[in-house]
Amino acid sequence: MQTLLKFTNFMSKTFALWVLVFAFLAFQFTAQFAIFAPYIPYLLGLVMFGMGITLTFNDFGEVFKHPKSVFIGVVGQFVIMPAIAFCLAKIFNLPADLAVGVILVGSCPGGTSSNVMTYLSRGNTALSVACTTISTLLAPFLTPAIFYILASQWLDINAGAMFMSVLKMVLFPIFLGLIVRAIFKKSISEISRTMPLVSVISIVLILSAVVAVSKDKIVESGLLIFGVVVLHNCLGYLVGFFGARLFKLNIADSKAVSIEVGMQNSGLGAALAAAHFNPIAAVPSAVFSFWHNVSGPILANIFANIKNDDKK
Repeated sequence: MQTLLKFTNFMSKTFALWVLVFAFLAFQFTAQFAIFAPYIPYLLGLVMFGMGITLTFNDFGEVFKHPKSVFIGVVGQFVIMPAIAFCLAKIFNLPADLAVGVILVGSCPGGTSSNVMTYLSRGNTALSVACTTISTLLAPFLTPAIFYILASQWLDINAGAMFMSVLKMVLFPIFLGLIVRAIFKKSISEISRTMPLVSVISIVLILSAVVAVSKDKIVESGLLIFGVVVLHNCLGYLVGFFGARLFKLNIADSKAVSIEVGMQNSGLGAALAAAHFNPIAAVPSAVFSFWHNVSGPILANIFANIKNDDKK
């Protein structure tokens, strides 16, 4: 078991590398990786199930201890990133499929890797976990609604169908994981420590499938997508941090909010795009997944050198 846990830790720390390696392989061997495309919703469900069995009631404690910080983090997640995505789509006059893809990933909840980055940055990790959990639980309602409001001018959007998709791919697996943990209790706690490995494999397969089925479009507009994704992510960090400071949050909380806002559940974005739109709409999510796992450690290193205060 210790060997498996060490391997899990290694794979988690080198996640960005595996995304890059398998994206390259998918680019070269499209037929072999395209076969995973129909299984994207199930792979995402597996990631969410893993999140469910790792959750405890203590993860919700921060909501009641510091409701203001959690509220700012969650609202920032569902306001800042969608707004930035919408502005970038307009400024760069993106084609409809790309615009929809950028706004979709911007409308998604926070990614679980934000919790690790917050820990490394010496931010409030408990706050980050609470924000990720709450934003994920709200995603079936807020992601389709926000996405419909901002993206419907580009394409016809069935918000009801998206709601059902997020419900099945996110909320149901999480609650199933919570039930499994409640039933098996101690025996599941050891297994839950290996779930990050399952998540890494699942997300890598999701993104590889997206790259494989969108190869031609990536070649055509890859540089534009990459530039927009980098701006989206970095502006999310920046606005998230100074927005939190504007509302008088301390440095540790502001670090958590910044990272929580800037890092998205890009796996969900890719799954929804693949299920409801042209495959090219999933490409911004795929690029985002790679890039935020590069920018996250860089920002965490910068934040780690910023001294926390005691201000409440």
